[in-house]
Amino acid sequence: MTDSEERDDLPAPPPAPLDQASADRSAVVEAAAPEGEMTLLDHLEELRDTLLQSAVAAVVAAMGCWFVSAPLLDLLITPLSAAGEKVYFHGPIEAFMTRLKIAAVCGLFVVVPFILWRVYRFVMPGLYHKERRVVVPLVVASTGLFYAGVAFAYVILIPKVVVFMLSFGTENLMPLIGIDPYFAFVSRLCLAFGLVFELPLAVFMLSVLGLVQPRQLLAWWRYALVIIVIVSALLTPPDVLSQLLMAGPVMILYLGSVLVSMAVVRRKESAKSDED
Repeated sequence: MTDSEERDDLPAPPPAPLDQASADRSAVVEAAAPEGEMTLLDHLEELRDTLLQSAVAAVVAAMGCWFVSAPLLDLLITPLSAAGEKVYFHGPIEAFMTRLKIAAVCGLFVVVPFILWRVYRFVMPGLYHKERRVVVPLVVASTGLFYAGVAFAYVILIPKVVVFMLSFGTENLMPLIGIDPYFAFVSRLCLAFGLVFELPLAVFMLSVLGLVQPRQLLAWWRYALVIIVIVSALLTPPDVLSQLLMAGPVMILYLGSVLVSMAVVRRKESAKSDED
């Protein structure tokens, strides 16, 4: 009998346990990644942690806001109270559900800084050292702009829109405003303005990446105006006043974004000349 035949007669080695095989695959994946860099599994785990922590923070904040949902509800209907109107609920659980929605939305607004921080922390490993230094200013700026947009919508826009819309009533056509549609109206406007006020920050980041230039923004102002008017018509009630009150500030933000882009480009050119 030859050596090859003897080797064929030997029993095959037992298969590796499942845990051992998984460990071997994990070791291969980790060995494939360069030292100091995150693997694909690490990125997926970080994304999972980001989403989970953001959701938990929003739920905890909503639970805390529930205990002050009654004062928040009174604050919500202040524009209607100032106009001499009352708000009604039309179902046994509508008031409870509205307070629950108020707690959830306010909880989400409260944890916006934490969510933005977790998002920036997730993308931070892909940034250079110089780019990481601007994370905190970006979090502060984005949070401030979001809250400024919400405050503008609630303090300036909503009271004027409410008075304007109620003026269409007559002696035989009296308003009977339900709390659920009113809450949807207010929350939609506040969220829309909070997002729209992030425009200067978005232009700033695009300018840093070199994707937009000030001259392009100035040349596109007509197209930007048309887009702003269309978006304002979609996000606001179907009346001219609310659309103008949204389109006007957004156009001012767009022009301010041009100045921000100019400052970024000028600073990049100055830094390049210093290096030369």
